[in-house]
Amino acid sequence: MPGTPETILAFDFGLRRIGLAVGQQVTNSASPLGVVGNDEQGPDWDGISKIIREWRPDRLIVGIPTRADGSAADIGDFVTAFISDLGRFELPVESVDERFTSVEAEARLKQQRSDGLRGKIKKEMIDAGAAVLIAERWLKNERQ
Repeated sequence: MPGTPETILAFDFGLRRIGLAVGQQVTNSASPLGVVGNDEQGPDWDGISKIIREWRPDRLIVGIPTRADGSAADIGDFVTAFISDLGRFELPVESVDERFTSVEAEARLKQQRSDGLRGKIKKEMIDAGAAVLIAERWLKNERQ
């Protein structure tokens, strides 16, 4: 890991919501930031801009959805357009395979709930949790 440790902002793209997480190379960990909306008018760019101004990431990481067999998911074209549109922030944009992140995020949240650490699980929590996993995958790959 040459150079100064980076702060990254990770995105779990969905057609209704985009989960967000911030990750740090200093700690090699990530934390959920919540979600921004996404609808037929497109992503909530004002919300994304606000988060970028607040966290000042060095790099943006987007999860690329694939099927279990590795083939492209139906949502792939929307994610590609989103990645292209992130260019407006003039930050490096990278992608990681996000296969099973939503399933794993939901499983983590259910475990926390059964451990008495959290209450009702909302879809927004799963999306933000998936973004955490996307950030963690990128951080892990950067260490190797």
